[in-house]
Amino acid sequence: MCEKPWEQLGNSFVQHYYSLFDSDRAQLGSIYIEQSCLTWEGQQFQGKGSIVEKLASLPFTKIAHSITAQDHQLTPDCCILSMVVGQLKVDDDPVMGFHQSFILKNINDGWVCTNDMFRLAIHNFG
Repeated sequence: MCEKPWEQLGNSFVQHYYSLFDSDRAQLGSIYIEQSCLTWEGQQFQGKGSIVEKLASLPFTKIAHSITAQDHQLTPDCCILSMVVGQLKVDDDPVMGFHQSFILKNINDGWVCTNDMFRLAIHNFG
């Protein structure tokens, strides 16, 4: 049987992730493992080193995330699926919306992110 409280674990992870992302993206390596996958705006990266390299190389110096909503589900194999919707502000650019989803897995009594997908909420109609 899966242990609870998965909702609280998801919320705590989201708070921790964006706190690290906004202050020092290089520290995000602590949440990934070598089997982790990241899809960032359609580009795929696998492994802790590749993921951290991508996130650390993003072309801005300042970023601030504001979480609008987050939902967490327990998966049949006792992982946590998290979906985050929010806004972000980078450098002097206008505020933009974003969506991000994570799968969290408990390995050796610690939670890691095995899957991470990110998209800006930019729509081109026309």
